[in-house]
Amino acid sequence: MKSKEQNIAKLNRQKILSAAEKEFALHGFKGARVQKIADRVGLPKTNVLYYFKTKEILYLALLEDILSLWNGDFDNATSDDDPALVLAKYIADKMEISRTRPEASKIFALEIINNAPNLSQFFRVQHKEWMQGRVAVIQQWIDKGKLPPTDPFALLFHIWATTQHYSDFSAQITELRGQVMYKADYKVATKNLVTFILTGCGLSVPPEYKI
Repeated sequence: MKSKEQNIAKLNRQKILSAAEKEFALHGFKGARVQKIADRVGLPKTNVLYYFKTKEILYLALLEDILSLWNGDFDNATSDDDPALVLAKYIADKMEISRTRPEASKIFALEIINNAPNLSQFFRVQHKEWMQGRVAVIQQWIDKGKLPPTDPFALLFHIWATTQHYSDFSAQITELRGQVMYKADYKVATKNLVTFILTGCGLSVPPEYKI
């Protein structure tokens, strides 16, 4: 019974986070209402507050979920790995998230644009530690001669800027292209980004990402 209850709780939490993602993306932190999130997920407001005691706690949980989603397999990269394969996969994963979870990127972008008032403590500690770890791996690739000398911070910032552009500025992309981007369009865009970034770093593009 305990296992069943845990599964229900996990499912409910995920449903609430999914509904909150849409609500915060539309209205921002200040404009979002817990009642509207409850309406989206089809639960009483009291149930939402059972899992997340306040709107602030729900928002922070969502931001943490977004960061975890973005980090993905790159979390496990080591200096022994091939940087071309790791970076290509990281770029492709982030592009897929931009395609399937555009609201997540927009929420995070709005938070940062507003000087991260709700993310500050988490950002200073956990996310900063993650960044330092990934920068260290990139620097080890450079030290081992696997990657030509480059600024690890600049490389990561560039990957974030280019991949998240496809979600944060989707309206502009649609307007300029004259049509929305579909899955096949994202596949082409991903290959282009991988090619631009890897060749710019002096790396060979893995066969599956070649244009």
